[in-house]
Formats: sequence, structure tokens, C-alpha cells
Amino acid sequence: MPRRWRLTLLVFGGFALTVLLVALVAVYLLLQPDRFTAMLQAQARAAGLELNLASPASPTLFPRPALDLNGITINARDANVPILLAARGQLALSWHTLLGGPTVISQLQIDSPRVDLQALQAWLAAMPPAQNRAPTNIPRIDTGVSIVDGSIVRGNQTGSPVSGRPFPLSLSATTATGVPLQLTFSATPRIHESSLQLDNVALHMSQGSSLTLALSGDARWHGAADAAANLAGTMVQITADGTTKNHYAISLRLTPADQSNPLLLALKLDGPDNHADLRLPPLALADWWNQLAAEQPLQLTTPPANGHLDVDRFETAGFTVEGLTLDAGDSVPAVAGTTAAAGSPKPIATHKKEP
Repeated sequence: MPRRWRLTLLVFGGFALTVLLVALVAVYLLLQPDRFTAMLQAQARAAGLELNLASPASPTLFPRPALDLNGITINARDANVPILLAARGQLALSWHTLLGGPTVISQLQIDSPRVDLQALQAWLAAMPPAQNRAPTNIPRIDTGVSIVDGSIVRGNQTGSPVSGRPFPLSLSATTATGVPLQLTFSATPRIHESSLQLDNVALHMSQGSSLTLALSGDARWHGAADAAANLAGTMVQITADGTTKNHYAISLRLTPADQSNPLLLALKLDGPDNHADLRLPPLALADWWNQLAAEQPLQLTTPPANGHLDVDRFETAGFTVEGLTLDAGDSVPAVAGTTAAAGSPKPIATHKKEP
């Protein structure tokens, strides 16, 4: 190789190494792991909690700015039993936060968390009443929390359903706008012919006072996509001005996969001017949703669905759907003189009603 080319390569190599070193320094200076770790620990102490890490937080800038947390332990102050143990977590931060703006967490991901309900309840019971509690400045999380391989225990014992005994579950939360969300679930589990059977299923969901859903029925799971369920009930919706109360009949039927058909969920809803008769493959629908949430999403496609949807007007969770008719899959009217190609994706058609 000529001396001039060797010199050129050495110059470019030195330049690339310099850029790499500058990038590493920029990552550390922008993310400031010590500062963010101290901030999280201070906010935990303000809530009566202690946050500890097995090793210092490590920063990363690509594909997005984030802090990797290893060996996470959260326990109440002066308590021996931890409320939460997690092998690893990641805080994805916004660029605005890195450049000195308010602390906003783009996403929180926790791997293999273990939550002790007994320790959590003890911490909640020891907290002062809300009116006497000092306000805490908890960072906002924009796109939610991702939990992988989590488990819930109570006093170092996993809460397991007992065959023949009702198993209750209750969850509550509040939206960013202050609307309370509640979910209660109960069922009686049984092992029957090598499958898990859930009898007397009762599911109740509510969104403030504007929307309630109540379903009952039974379900069965024999492993993988061999699952079946039959639930029916009512949904009650109250308009934003509180003047109209709409009642809907709703049913959900899950049929197991076989050699020619996937796991399929049939949804039917009938109410005043709103009707739905849809068949949705849950596994394909989950894959489609994951594509939307991917860091590099693929070309947007229509969600996998088959059936008919007719919405005159529906309001919930701050959004309104009005005058929408949707036909998907086999429900799309055939176009005269054309034939769908074999193996091609099923079409989807939407129509907006005239006022």
C-alpha cells in the first residue's frame, strides 16, 4: 500500500477514535448517572422508601438515551423485607430532560420483578393520611411501564389459586387526567381432564362514573393456544354532559386454535345506534401491536380483523368516535368484475356516515 494511503487511513482512524471518545464523554455528561440515581433515591426517601442498586447505573445513548439499573431493591424505611426486587431495569429519558428540562421518563422497563404484597401493604398502612402527607415530585412516565417475567408473593409465599376455592383479584389506578380506573375479577379454578377450568368468572371494570363493564361466564385453558371462554354481560356508558345513559349488550367468545384456524375472539356489541360483530385473532393482533411499538416500526398495516362495526357516536377516555362504519375481511363488499388474489391480505373498508 502506498505511503500516502497508509497516512490517510491513519488520519481517518485517529479521527474516528476521537469521535468515539467524544461520544462516550458526551453520553456520560448528558446522562449523568450519578445525578439521576441520587434524584431517584431522594424521591424514594420522600415517600418513605429506600432504593438501592447492586451496581452503579450505566448510561447508554443508542438507540435512545437511557440508564441501565442492575439489582434493584426497594423497601420501606427500616423494614427488612423488600417490597420489590428486580434483576434489571432501564429508564429511557427524553432529550429535553438531558438538556436541562424537567425530568420526564420516556419509558420504564423492569425485568423479572418480584413484589411482596405483605410488605407493600405494611408500607401503605404506615403512610400518613393524604391531607397530612407532603407532596412528592414523581417524574412523569410518557409511554408507560413494561414488566417482563414478574411475580407477586405474599410473605415470601406465592399467591396460588386453590382448586375449588374462589380466587379474587382487584386492581385500581388513576389516569394522567385524574380519572379513576378499577378492575375486579373473581373465578373458581379447577383442574379438569388436564386443563385449567375457571368457573363462575365475574369481571367488572369501571372508568370513573362514565363507563362500566360487567361480564360473567366461564373459561378453559389446556396450554398454548388451546383456550376457550364464553363471557356475556352489559356495558353502560354515560355521556360527558351526564344527560344520556346508554346500555349495551356485550359478549366475548374465545375459540381454541386447531389445525386450520388460529385462536379466535368473537366480539359482539349491541346498543343504541352502535353495533359490532368482530372476529379477532388475539395472537396476530398482539404481533401487529408490537410492530407499532417497535423502535423501528414496519410499514403500517391494517389490524387483523374480520367483521362489521357501526358506530353512530361513542365517547370514552377523552376521545370521541362519530359516524364510523367499518367492514373488514369477509364483510367487505366484493367489487364487481374483480377477484381477490389468492393469499393476498384481506381488505378493510371504512365509511363515514353523512350527518
